[in-house]
Amino acid sequence: MVKLRDKILPIPLIQGGMGVGISLGRLAGSVAKCGAMGVISSVNAGFDEPDFDTDPMAANLRALEREIKKAKEIAAGNGLVGVNIMTAVTHYKETCLCAVRAGADAIISGAGLPLKLAEYVKGSDTLFAPIVSSGRAAKLLLKHYQKRFDMRPDFFVIEGSRAGGHLGFSKEELLEDTAKSNEEILAETLPIVGDIPVFVGGGVFDHQDMERLMDAGAAGVQIGTRFIATEECDADPGFKQAIVDAKEDDALIIQSPVGMPARAVNSPLLKRLAEGERYPAVRCNNCLEACPKGDKTPYCISRALVAAVKGNWKDGLFFTGGNVGRVNKIVPVKELIEDIIGEPLPAPQGA
Repeated sequence: MVKLRDKILPIPLIQGGMGVGISLGRLAGSVAKCGAMGVISSVNAGFDEPDFDTDPMAANLRALEREIKKAKEIAAGNGLVGVNIMTAVTHYKETCLCAVRAGADAIISGAGLPLKLAEYVKGSDTLFAPIVSSGRAAKLLLKHYQKRFDMRPDFFVIEGSRAGGHLGFSKEELLEDTAKSNEEILAETLPIVGDIPVFVGGGVFDHQDMERLMDAGAAGVQIGTRFIATEECDADPGFKQAIVDAKEDDALIIQSPVGMPARAVNSPLLKRLAEGERYPAVRCNNCLEACPKGDKTPYCISRALVAAVKGNWKDGLFFTGGNVGRVNKIVPVKELIEDIIGEPLPAPQGA
């Protein structure tokens, strides 16, 4: 059990936020119902809305509010429901305010330094947590929040180099395996943040990993990829099967169009891109600030991620963590959480 301001997280486990459409209300609510923190990814949450191409901000905010309410309904008062909001999204402020308005228990934010996150949750019941990959980043954010807003984060999330999707390390560190380990980052972060709880993610897979990190001082852990291979995950069964079928050496470090390295399953799209194919002729919906537009980008990452969540193996971009080769079956969320924590779950409230 972890106390986060005036909220209680019975199981010290966060399900990592995964966009586009991988972790929405069904997955997040099912995780929270078990007593952990389920997390909705805000990134293009409205990808399936009828006006997504013509008014993406309205589509995304409408869908995000709906998915938060869906997750809270499924959770039925158990656990916590959070939202992961990348600082790189075009409408960051509006997305944060939408999450607060819809009743999200927490906002977790990374892919850059979330310098204004405290401002957007100030005066609300919504917890806020920056994602960091170094003690230096944690120190900078603590000082900034204190000076500008007289606030401290409710918790931190460390995302190590074995995480999936966009990563806060250089491509060289990732390819050469020279990035600091989770334990090293945790050790340098704990003295800086004091009594603020720290959760560790990125390459965390099982109960043994969880025990080791909590023995080292972590309040809990964050796990993403394993939750894709659950019955309740919001992705198409084709995406789930791609994760189950992937081998260890299928997890590749790529250069994302947004300028950051990322980890994804080796797929037909990545093979075509490696051979020099380009896909610039698409309508841009301006979802990410850092993404080059038009002919300057080799492909639209938004459309590639949408193709993946719909199970399109040929044209999809399938983000994954480094432990994807160890995922070998699709299971219910409850069974997965029991495996991670190493014991049966108590019956949820309202069961």
